[in-house]
Amino acid sequence: MSGTTLAPYKAEFLQAALDGGILKFGSFELKSKRISPYFFNAGDFYTAKLQSAVGTAFAKAIIEARTQFAGFEFDVVFGPAYKGIPLATLTNLKLGELDPAAHADTLCSFDRKEAKTHGEGGSIVGAPLKGKKVLIIDDVVTAGTAKREAIDKIRKEGGIVAGIVVAVDRQEKLTPPDGDDSKPMPSAMGELRKELGAPVFAIITLDDIIEGVKQKSLVSAEAVKDIEEYRTKYKASD
Repeated sequence: MSGTTLAPYKAEFLQAALDGGILKFGSFELKSKRISPYFFNAGDFYTAKLQSAVGTAFAKAIIEARTQFAGFEFDVVFGPAYKGIPLATLTNLKLGELDPAAHADTLCSFDRKEAKTHGEGGSIVGAPLKGKKVLIIDDVVTAGTAKREAIDKIRKEGGIVAGIVVAVDRQEKLTPPDGDDSKPMPSAMGELRKELGAPVFAIITLDDIIEGVKQKSLVSAEAVKDIEEYRTKYKASD
């Protein structure tokens, strides 16, 4: 995508992530044991300014997606515990502010890690999901395990999963069962798209990150080289 200018909301989100230290460059060991030259931690969106930025970016990505995916609509934004909870709440607030005609009455809910056995009980907090089209909001997709758990919970509550949106798509292939990373493999997001048959997308992708930091010289040439080499090595086949 060399030479492509990022959409303003993508560029603003990338800048906020860099300014807030949410997106870091260096050397980071992932759950997969791969050593990544970058790391994104949505848990660091903890100031009012940064929370406004992430909520706005999610909302604008969703509004844009409504024009790109035929039949894409939803009644509820859903945040899987734990990081998805504030992200869904902020997204719902910003959707209502940016597009009140479509989203003034959009609902919001999230799950508990363990079902509550007293009071109102249950594992869902907020809007009931039964009969509703539900959009999952979260930070990243790694192997897809947590998203599948969220999908199962939504379906058990009688909801219909309308799609998934995350902050960052690493565009990274899954780890082969035998650990041989030289083999072509799909990404976790690609697999979820196939399974759901619904939109699964991100505010920004790894391609967007590389293009954005190159265009504005936001990181060193060495850091860009490292991340481009990582992309080449672990790029998904989908």
